[in-house]
Amino acid sequence: MAKYIIKRIFLAIVTIFVICAITFFAMHAVPGGPFNSEKALSEATIAALEARYGLDKPVGEQFVNYLKQVIFNGDFGVSLKNGREISAIIGESFPISAKLGLMAMAVALVCGTVFGCIAALMRNKLPDRVIIFFSTLFTAVPSFVLATLLLLVFCIQLEWFQVWSVNSQNYLLPVIALAAYPMAYTTRLAKTSMLDALGQDYIRTAKAKGVSKWKVIFKHALRNSLIPVITYAGPQIAYIITGSMVVETIFTVGGLGSKFVSAINNRDYTLIMATTIFLAALMVVANLICDILYKVVDPRIQYD
Repeated sequence: MAKYIIKRIFLAIVTIFVICAITFFAMHAVPGGPFNSEKALSEATIAALEARYGLDKPVGEQFVNYLKQVIFNGDFGVSLKNGREISAIIGESFPISAKLGLMAMAVALVCGTVFGCIAALMRNKLPDRVIIFFSTLFTAVPSFVLATLLLLVFCIQLEWFQVWSVNSQNYLLPVIALAAYPMAYTTRLAKTSMLDALGQDYIRTAKAKGVSKWKVIFKHALRNSLIPVITYAGPQIAYIITGSMVVETIFTVGGLGSKFVSAINNRDYTLIMATTIFLAALMVVANLICDILYKVVDPRIQYD
């Protein structure tokens, strides 16, 4: 187990390095720069700004210097647009995205697993058909469309909720918009896994021995059917926390996703790199934790 974890950590470091390299060189390959704006600056001013931030050096040298700064000093630098510390920007915006994403993922996993198990246990009956209909609907509807409809109906037409502001931070509508798709996918995944588990030989053996129905379902079938759900949950948690940029923009939530979008639009190199490294590390860690949880759910799993 320890050997496997060490191996995964090493691969995670390599993965993050590759992501950093691709992002850095692709970012500099795109025409334009962070100091190009509608209000044109003089060539002397642009040259002075590039020299100040080290952008006048060859791209390869810039990449090496950036890695040294991050690895040895833990410093992501400052934003090229507003001069603020990158760590401060991430520190104030990530908790909002994390809270929103974790709430949405908790709703998606709990509700999706429950609905999937109900659909499996009542296969081809009315509850199964209703659950599958709505899970298919939510799978097909993009989150930004659902978010726009929720905002239009509940905030503008019915006025049940206020639009997000500093004084009115209502997470209900953004959580629903973010949780709809993963909940629908988890429902279908849980149903398939539960049906597969219920058809295994050990379930038939348990029933033949007279084990109660609910014990068979919760102790044997449900536990083994959770493995695919955990597989999906690992990267999805990281994705939903960091990939909620569209929903954050619609509900004007000042999370990390919206900061990442604005950084790309502004060609803010330092902020793009910092958020990319941060999000990549989050995704890798989530996958590692997910793999470790396999062993907790099913002790029969062996790691090489």
